Amino acid sequence: MDLVVDANILFAALIKEGSTAELLFVDNFHLHAPEFLLAEMDKYRKYLRDKTERTDDEFEEFLRILKRRITFVPREEISGCVNKARRLSPDPDDVPYFALAIKLGCGIWSNDAKLKNQKGVAIYSTREILEILG
Repeated sequence: MDLVVDANILFAALIKEGSTAELLFVDNFHLHAPEFLLAEMDKYRKYLRDKTERTDDEFEEFLRILKRRITFVPREEISGCVNKARRLSPDPDDVPYFALAIKLGCGIWSNDAKLKNQKGVAIYSTREILEILG
């Protein structure tokens, strides 16, 4: 299953061990994110490290693993889908996620309920993904 993963999922996984972090490593999940998310992770690195329940070493290792596990897609590769994404996305900040999902023909993994207020892209919460996996 291909999924675009949004920042709130990655931030939750970085902060705390649990089902969200475990789901990032399900073998049949192919995770993608807009490349700008790498900059967001760096921007909030200190904040995330201060909030984490992980040791500094565990946090840094988990971050390195995430960067290998997720395919980060450059803006240029999704630019052709941005106009459609703008029409669909309930939040302008989420347009890159929608553009990538449109390009890949897949859903978005997000716990942001307002993203479900559209009909063009499937949005899956962590709970819904857990239910799908049984």
